Amino acid sequence: MRNIAQRIRQSLALKLSLGILLLTIPIFVASLGVLFLQSRNDIKEEARERAATVLNTTMHRLRRSMNAVETATEANAWYVREHMQPDSLLRYTMRIVALNGNVSGCSITPEPNTFPEYGRYFSAYSIRLADSIITVREGEYEYYEKPWYALAKRLGRACWTDPFDDFNEGTLSAKGLIASYCKPIYAVDGHFMGVIATDLALSTLSQVINREKPYPKAYFQLLGSSGSVLVGPDSVRQKRASEAANFVCSEAVPGTSWTLKLVCPERDVLKSYYRLTYIVAPLIVIGLLLILLLCSRIVTHAIRPLNQLLKQSQLIASGHYDEQIARTDRQDAVGRLQNSFAQMQEALDRHIDDIKMMNEGAERRNEELVVAGRMAEESDRQKTLFIQNMSHQIRTPLNIIMGVSQLLGDGTSDYSREEVSGLTMMMNHNVTTLRRLVQMLYDSSDLGIAEELASHQYEEVACNEIVREAISYTNTQFPEIKIELQTTLPDTMTIHTSHLYLMRSLREILYNSAKYSDGKHISVLVTATDDTVFYIFEDRGPGISDGYRDLMFVPFTKVDDLSEGLGLGLPLAKSHMKNLGGDLRLDDTYHDGCRFIIEVPLR
Repeated sequence: MRNIAQRIRQSLALKLSLGILLLTIPIFVASLGVLFLQSRNDIKEEARERAATVLNTTMHRLRRSMNAVETATEANAWYVREHMQPDSLLRYTMRIVALNGNVSGCSITPEPNTFPEYGRYFSAYSIRLADSIITVREGEYEYYEKPWYALAKRLGRACWTDPFDDFNEGTLSAKGLIASYCKPIYAVDGHFMGVIATDLALSTLSQVINREKPYPKAYFQLLGSSGSVLVGPDSVRQKRASEAANFVCSEAVPGTSWTLKLVCPERDVLKSYYRLTYIVAPLIVIGLLLILLLCSRIVTHAIRPLNQLLKQSQLIASGHYDEQIARTDRQDAVGRLQNSFAQMQEALDRHIDDIKMMNEGAERRNEELVVAGRMAEESDRQKTLFIQNMSHQIRTPLNIIMGVSQLLGDGTSDYSREEVSGLTMMMNHNVTTLRRLVQMLYDSSDLGIAEELASHQYEEVACNEIVREAISYTNTQFPEIKIELQTTLPDTMTIHTSHLYLMRSLREILYNSAKYSDGKHISVLVTATDDTVFYIFEDRGPGISDGYRDLMFVPFTKVDDLSEGLGLGLPLAKSHMKNLGGDLRLDDTYHDGCRFIIEVPLR
């Protein structure tokens, strides 16, 4: 031990190494401590966000299941009101259960003595048992005191009941707990007629809620209005969990008095963090030993030139401050250091000029980076606007199609032929709109255009016939609009081009004319020169503003964010014509509306 202490006192390198190590240890440990605390906080914050996300996702799944029950009840309520007959009620309960997989049972209970032939009690009830549906008139017991009847009647509106056991001696009953969506039925004159109660099995809710967990030991609880646990661990486990360190987040279930709670044990969340601690602690010790060894070697090597530098320091001490450092032929560390200082002195002036040039270049690069950053921000904004716009443009026709399909698919025959025809035309129009949007998105990619052009060979296309086809197609979308066609070419005249892409360009211009003009003065003129065929589209209306004319052929650019479309129609039409060797342009001399000119080469 004495020898070690003596060696430390005699070795400058070892002293410096130990000093550096002593300075390094608190910084090293403090840095790791801050890093671990920050990591712990980050993990906790991530756990909260993850739990909130899973809770929100689970809530959406739960509401989808409940919405299916609510929709099934609301959709059939008016049928029940209009057909308050015993056989009809039995048939409607069976229909609600049969057409909705989430529904475990359904009952329709009129007011007492509604049907004198049955006495005071009558309730139509259908229940799903295994793969079959059983429909019966319920046994005679006091339905009117049950929560699913009394609550709906008292509130006067549709509501959910807390889950309950529906067992009644001598009657057909659901197995296990159920929650009922109860809707009161009122006649046209406003008097109360009865209640529709559609059941959702608690086992179904449990499957929906427990489908996804953020952590292995995390669990969900569905609490009733009184705080009782409907789904999830029992009250004993809940009490133990509340005493432990947990992440708990909860959210009220819309439309009910229930609360959905997610509990994530902290030990489960920080499991990987604790495991990392056992690995990092030995690494800290090993790292400090390596630092000590490296510092010793580096310091020993660094102080070797000190004796040679002593001579140079004596020259400086003698007052020779302005002497130029002479070069030397020595190859040792001091010689190289001396030559390095000499070179440094000579190169200092050159480096100053270089630094000035570098600063100027850095300023230029900074300006370029600022411009690039603005372009990136604008690109990101355009991308976000495009995604929002595309979602809106696709969602609107989809919602219409889904709504019409539900109306046509509900199994009733109350719609007249004219109404069915109108609904079908509405669906076809929106399907066409969707197909047009998808086609424009596909065409907007370079890969899609290249593949299409490679797979569609040029062919002989009749100049007049193709525009007639485009007009006919436009009339299917806008049947009330008349489009006038004038041509100076014979019907036998053809051009060698792509029928597909020329047709798409013609359709797009006609679509815009039919949509944005006054819809009454749309004309197409077909003419030609020795080497080019011209399709001139003219309409009357608001036209295109001067500020938008420079942007109308830029992809994803629209007149305003609220207008319909993706901003791809005109850019794609122009791109198609460019690929075919022609062009699409707007006639700036026409001011009564819009005049677009398509130029197509004959060959």
